[in-house]
Amino acid sequence: MSAVQAAQAAARKALEATYFGTMTITEMKKVKDIKSKLTTSQLIVVLENQPCRLSFETLKAAVQSESAATITQVTKLFVSPEISIRAGSKITVTQAGITMDYTCSGVPAVYLTHQEIVLELFERWA
Repeated sequence: MSAVQAAQAAARKALEATYFGTMTITEMKKVKDIKSKLTTSQLIVVLENQPCRLSFETLKAAVQSESAATITQVTKLFVSPEISIRAGSKITVTQAGITMDYTCSGVPAVYLTHQEIVLELFERWA
């Protein structure tokens, strides 16, 4: 292992030490019943108890309306770079004793040590 690879491995280990939460990924998939030959949509858990971390950032918009300035909270998921989360998946994260459901809102930023995914609150299946 080269010095660069050793440094990357150490950086990844340090980052993963901050993963205080766990996540479960659920997808809506079409499943065909063998007996009835009917295809129905079912919730399928594709990944469970994966270590992760949520990060929250509050952004205050520069534009102020007549009533008040807009304040937005950005929720970011930090997870291993090998994890693949399909668009439309429900991501259930438990951190600090609180469980919330989210969905991806953009393309992940993938690095050698981790990936960052901006999340939105999950409202319903599309």
